Amino acid sequence: MRNTYITSLILKYRNGSLVVDTNLLILYLVGNFSLDRIDTFKRTQGYSREDYYALKSLVSHFKSVLTTPNILTEVSNLSASFNEQFDFQVSPPFHKLIASLTEEYVQSLAASEQASFNKFGLTDSVIVHLANRDCLILTDDFPLYSYLQKKGIDVLNFNHLRSERWLYDAT
Repeated sequence: MRNTYITSLILKYRNGSLVVDTNLLILYLVGNFSLDRIDTFKRTQGYSREDYYALKSLVSHFKSVLTTPNILTEVSNLSASFNEQFDFQVSPPFHKLIASLTEEYVQSLAASEQASFNKFGLTDSVIVHLANRDCLILTDDFPLYSYLQKKGIDVLNFNHLRSERWLYDAT
């Protein structure tokens, strides 16, 4: 049975943007590259193919996926070891992923002025800054999720989707 809260958020933001947090964007990148690598790459070992399919299905419901240079830099840095671990070049699929995203720059000064900066650092503070726009935030970072919820900001915790297999679609 579909969760009405999740459904309502998708309907509210489907003509807008979804902001995907770093860890989930890495899952998306690795899954797009090779499903077999999801459970063997150290940055995605906590996920499964079904998680990738759920993420892919969720992303398909939105007009665009909004990202920032901060998120993309973290994805790049954290996925760099993929090349070493598997002797593959993840750069071409990463380039393709970047081309499919809508990138927006948020000044570091503006992000660092957020109350969240001391607690979460720069990248998550950029996400908090973006959350004040017409976009839905997707994260599996419970502290960030809780913070955004307490501020009345619409946010989805990917772990809630995982536990329900709500969006699983292997096609």
